[in-house]
Amino acid sequence: MTTARVTVMLAAAALVLAACGNAGGEGTANPAGDQAAAPPATVTSTPAGSADPAATAAATPAELAFSATTLSGESFQGASLAGKPVVFWFWAPWCPKCRAEAPAVKAAAAKFGDVAFVGVAGLDTEAAMKEFVQQTGTGDIVHLSDAKGAVWTKLGVSEQSTFVFMKPDGSTEKASGPLSQDGLDGHVRQLLGQ
Repeated sequence: MTTARVTVMLAAAALVLAACGNAGGEGTANPAGDQAAAPPATVTSTPAGSADPAATAAATPAELAFSATTLSGESFQGASLAGKPVVFWFWAPWCPKCRAEAPAVKAAAAKFGDVAFVGVAGLDTEAAMKEFVQQTGTGDIVHLSDAKGAVWTKLGVSEQSTFVFMKPDGSTEKASGPLSQDGLDGHVRQLLGQ
């Protein structure tokens, strides 16, 4: 086994151990087996990269400089999202928080047609990712297969469920889930300046 492969496997194992709590959200098991209270949804912001609005609109933010494949097998360029409001939803097929918030994501995507919703699936096989999308009825939004975590890393995400809200100028805000319908809608309205 190569060193790179071992590193990827260890990183994936660390994410699995640190991630997704139980379905009720009361707590998450840590590697020592203790129960810790689940933290409230956290929000962090990153400032836009340029002070000049015209230059910002014309440039592609560094976070969008990626290529990926959708779960339907199509090539996807992150740069295609430049200048648009975007909601990235980072999820894993086995995550109960992710499954519970899927209806809210589906409803928000239908309600806010001017916003691009992009699911970023990781930490499992592509077959499991496709099954999750089919079971949750979220096939109306684009879902990226990110089994190696490249997009997760690019956007600074280390756990699921996490949302990254990107404004057209490239500035971002993160929120750790689970988010309720009202919570998600509130973040999207803020993204749109409403």
